Amino acid sequence: MQKTSGRVLALLGLLQSRAEWTAPELAERLAVTERTVRNDVTRLRDLGYPVEALRGRAGHYRLGVGAQLPPLLLDDEEAVAVAVGLRTLTGVAGFEESGARALTKLEHVLPDRLRRHLASLRDATEAGPVNTDSNVEDPEVDAGVLTEIAAAIRDHRGLRAFYGAGPEEDRERIEVEPYRLVAWQRRWFVVGRSPGTGGWAPYRVDWLTLRLPGGRSFTPAELPGDLTELVVREVARTGWSVHARLVIDAPAEEVLARINPAVGVVETRPDGRSVLVTGGDSLEVVAVWIGMLGLDFTVESPPALVDHLRVLARRYADAVVGSAP
Repeated sequence: MQKTSGRVLALLGLLQSRAEWTAPELAERLAVTERTVRNDVTRLRDLGYPVEALRGRAGHYRLGVGAQLPPLLLDDEEAVAVAVGLRTLTGVAGFEESGARALTKLEHVLPDRLRRHLASLRDATEAGPVNTDSNVEDPEVDAGVLTEIAAAIRDHRGLRAFYGAGPEEDRERIEVEPYRLVAWQRRWFVVGRSPGTGGWAPYRVDWLTLRLPGGRSFTPAELPGDLTELVVREVARTGWSVHARLVIDAPAEEVLARINPAVGVVETRPDGRSVLVTGGDSLEVVAVWIGMLGLDFTVESPPALVDHLRVLARRYADAVVGSAP
């Protein structure tokens, strides 16, 4: 028979893995008597886990909603961060099932206020297409800011913020009606509508400094098609650290067939060629994307990309000098 501490943890794991258990079922799984199950349930309650019991022929035990986090040594922001991380993990090959199980257990014991925050964050979030990695460090995003934005989306409440990557005194003051959070290319964006102009745009969350009090409540407008596509298009045009404009020696249809939608926007030219408007976090990343295209091209801008490609050309040429045919 297991020691009491190990058996109580095993009981907790069972209660978290399924909504309801009868006493005989628990006794059988733990190889103990029903009386021991009742005693262990009492121990869990003493530790702060709200185990509910329904008596009678259809009696069962279930883990109820707690008034506070059980003793996991996690504060509110840490609990939400873990839940968001687990939700992301469920999309990683090999971790779908285990990540989903862990997320179910965590969500089951979250206090109601945190479950509402997590639900609003989940309902407000979409994932954009994955492209390639970057040699630039990921920006830090405050979990509290994500939670506040998700709550504003849920409650149809506007956001007031300073926006931009520079010093706060140089940032733009904006007010926006938030509609959706989009996670894309290791960035968080909030897609919103300007109450003044009615225009839609994505805003990088790591560039937002929220101002209090927030904006006014708003009546939701009709969404402008696919919000993830809006983010991809606008970021390709304005949101990268490096922006590039390339003339591709191939029609737009062929370019579109070769690229991930996350790469950028393709425009048709009258001469049968096409223009690719793309970008990335660095010149190195843009050069990788261009090389993966497998088509002849001419760089229209920026000049720094031309210089970088010349360096790469010399480096690659030197690498094959003296190589065996």
